Amino acid sequence: MFKTLKRIFSYARPYIAYFVMTLIFAAAGVSLSLTVPVFIGKAVDCCAGVGDVDFVRLAEIAVILGIMVVASGIFQWLMSLSTNKLAFLTVRDMRSDVFAKLERVPLKYIDGSTKGELTSRVINDIEIISDGLLQGFTQFFSGVITIIGTLIFMMFINFKIAIVVVLLTPLSFLAASKITKATHNSYMKQSEMRGNMVSFSEEMAGNQKIVRAFVYDKRAEEKFSQINNEYGKIGAKATFFSSMTNPVTRFVNGLIYAAVGLLGALGAVGHSAFIGVMSVGKLSSFLAYSNQYTKPFNEISGVFAELQNAVASAERVFNVLDEKEVDDDSDKANLTDISGNISFRNVCFSYNSEVSLIQNFSLDVKSGQRVAIVGPTGCGKSTIINLLLRFYDIDSGEIKISGRNIMDITRTSLRNGFGMVLQETWVFTGTVAENISYGMDNASREDIISAAKAVHAHGFIKRLPDGYDTVISENSGLSQGQKQLICIARIMLMNPPMLILDEATSSIDLRTEHRIQRAFNKLMQGKTSFIIAHRLSTIKNSDIILVMNNGNIIEQGNHAGLMQNNGFYARLYNSQFVN
Repeated sequence: MFKTLKRIFSYARPYIAYFVMTLIFAAAGVSLSLTVPVFIGKAVDCCAGVGDVDFVRLAEIAVILGIMVVASGIFQWLMSLSTNKLAFLTVRDMRSDVFAKLERVPLKYIDGSTKGELTSRVINDIEIISDGLLQGFTQFFSGVITIIGTLIFMMFINFKIAIVVVLLTPLSFLAASKITKATHNSYMKQSEMRGNMVSFSEEMAGNQKIVRAFVYDKRAEEKFSQINNEYGKIGAKATFFSSMTNPVTRFVNGLIYAAVGLLGALGAVGHSAFIGVMSVGKLSSFLAYSNQYTKPFNEISGVFAELQNAVASAERVFNVLDEKEVDDDSDKANLTDISGNISFRNVCFSYNSEVSLIQNFSLDVKSGQRVAIVGPTGCGKSTIINLLLRFYDIDSGEIKISGRNIMDITRTSLRNGFGMVLQETWVFTGTVAENISYGMDNASREDIISAAKAVHAHGFIKRLPDGYDTVISENSGLSQGQKQLICIARIMLMNPPMLILDEATSSIDLRTEHRIQRAFNKLMQGKTSFIIAHRLSTIKNSDIILVMNNGNIIEQGNHAGLMQNNGFYARLYNSQFVN
């Protein structure tokens, strides 16, 4: 826990000025509030005598008290303002680091985590840390200063009773520490369950059409109820332990207050030689200080629940920050003068060491050739692309582009050499023009329109409410085919030296597909291209057709030659035209 807190506070180090101001304002505000009981005691002594009330002195004390209360309130507000600045700036930097970290971790980590889980850590967990810091900072600083200040004032009023208070204080700490240990584990489990709930909710909400089409509604509700009930049980347990802290410490502090009142009363009536004689006003002041002394313990113990929750969330966030990043390749050479020659030599790779996938894969692709990769689902077609772009690194062997080993060049320059259209469409929240120019920020409107026309997207874009300035998103009502056309227009605009088309026309009607194929043929002229397709009629004109099965190339050649061989490819091709 302390290690995690230390790491949280390391994020607050750049904003030490707000930390210092918090201390100064807390000290000033609490000091003024602690002086109030002294004047209250003097006011009581002004009217303690029978028929003897000093109204002039009372009026003076009332004015002084009013000024002190107002000034104390102002300093408390300034302290809260400084604390808010400190907490929000701290978690802002933490959230930025987590997001930047997700951009640098290997894709294996992203693929192995659910979107909801990662979203929960970036948003929910950091928000909980913010709440814990806000409450913790404010009450910790003011509480510590209040405890020290009240103790000093009590020592001046009656040293002996103050010692009794100090001796009884550890009872509060003992009670709080025992409960705190039981709380931490419960909040850790609660944070994990919260992530599971967010992940499941996002999956179900984001795929409602599938859920309803398969009549999965009731089962989804039952599964959510199961997660929700478990989350509720863990949350109730955590809340139970944390809620015990405040009443237990209040009970102990009530005993301390009663002891002070009894001893002070004996001194006020002169029945205790040990305590000595106390005026009624001093007794009133001491009781006020005793209450102020115990109150911070209640507040600090009450914030333990928030602090424990914040620490549990922080550990989940730091788990992301501690993930291994992809190696820094900024010192490597950039890929320039791309000829388009690509070679695979004895490449071996598997996502799981226990399940072999690609073994001793070799291939030579000459500049400008079109390479089609076909085969049954799961045979390794898309994996070849993952390795080519270094989304995953090979286990052994080598891949060369223009004679350069891709392990010896920067990932940025490698990926800049490719244009890729995936089967999964993706548009972000922004205008149509911004989506098309995603890979080229400085593209002109004329170039954007030309790219859209080339893929036959100009027509439907002009029919949108604001044309190219229409704001779109994943849920903006565009069809899958329309979104795919926008994705293809991106590549048309970039005009890269090498292309990767992974089922690029799978969401488009046949008429539009024929038009786009003509556009692709124009785009692919002189460029090395990799085409992954299930509809084999779209790759008949490829220079090389790789037929894959179980991660290995089992056949290789052009369409005519493979059909003459009457092997796996021929059976696969013919099966698409058999009713």
